[in-house]
Amino acid sequence: MSLNGLNRRLPADDADELTWLLFRQDDVISLSQALRHLSRKAIRHRVATGRWRQVHRAVFVTHNGPVNADQFQWAAVLAAGPSAVLGGLTAAQAGGLRGFPRRVVHLLLPAACRRGPLPPGVVAHRTTRLPSEDVLAVGQPRRTMPARSIVDAAQWAATDDEARSIVAAAFQQRMVGGDEVHLVVERLPRIRRRRLILDTAADAAGGSHSLNELDFLRLVRRAGLPEPTRQQVRRDAAGRRRYLDAYFEEWQVHVEIDGSQHLDPAHAWADMRRQNDVWIDGDRLLRFPAWALRAHPHDVIAQLRAALRAAGWRG
Repeated sequence: MSLNGLNRRLPADDADELTWLLFRQDDVISLSQALRHLSRKAIRHRVATGRWRQVHRAVFVTHNGPVNADQFQWAAVLAAGPSAVLGGLTAAQAGGLRGFPRRVVHLLLPAACRRGPLPPGVVAHRTTRLPSEDVLAVGQPRRTMPARSIVDAAQWAATDDEARSIVAAAFQQRMVGGDEVHLVVERLPRIRRRRLILDTAADAAGGSHSLNELDFLRLVRRAGLPEPTRQQVRRDAAGRRRYLDAYFEEWQVHVEIDGSQHLDPAHAWADMRRQNDVWIDGDRLLRFPAWALRAHPHDVIAQLRAALRAAGWRG
């Protein structure tokens, strides 16, 4: 059940089956479901009097107000048929993934499943592999499990960078962990971006939780520099836990990647305080804006190499 459903008043204990069905489905119902409880004449009367509204060919909402996001997802699933589940980015966002715009509703259907026309703004994807362990056993509408959702979102993404961002964000927001993504990929022999997804998951599990950190790690590897520890935990002067973007521990060289959050004065000051604590402890600290990783990678690597050599690296 959606958050929208949880905030609504529960039906009375003696409510009929139709009332409970509408409660579970956020007041959205398919024609075939409605016919189990009402005659066609009764359904037409509800539409004609404005109590119900037809939002798709055989899907209704039982009110005449605007359709919210949860109800639109129900309409999409019901229009596609009983085998459809929310998938990809839509399922991941239903499970709590943040930071990505909601453009369309993504559905996942078995390859052999027949379906009718879908509402505008709904995209259906087919799969030959949808085992029960990839479908969430609780919650409505049905959706894929977090790891499967992230893998599908990455392979359906518009660009490689978007795919990498989705995988990294899933680890950073603790939607997935360990080898969950790898296990899903192993079950999908024809997946797009297989190597990209596996490599990004491995790096994200190791601590690179943003696209900027992943870009930095790629530069370091290409340049043949030693690999840093990512998201290293340090204690500042007040004993608070701080997470370093990249830390070359043997040489005490610390790198911070400044993203868009540094346009916010509060964030900038918090990072300056963290930087000062690091300097006080004796580490060398380098800071690079995220755009420099892509626009001036040679300058970034040259400064990093110089800092490592000054700290004693002889690679």
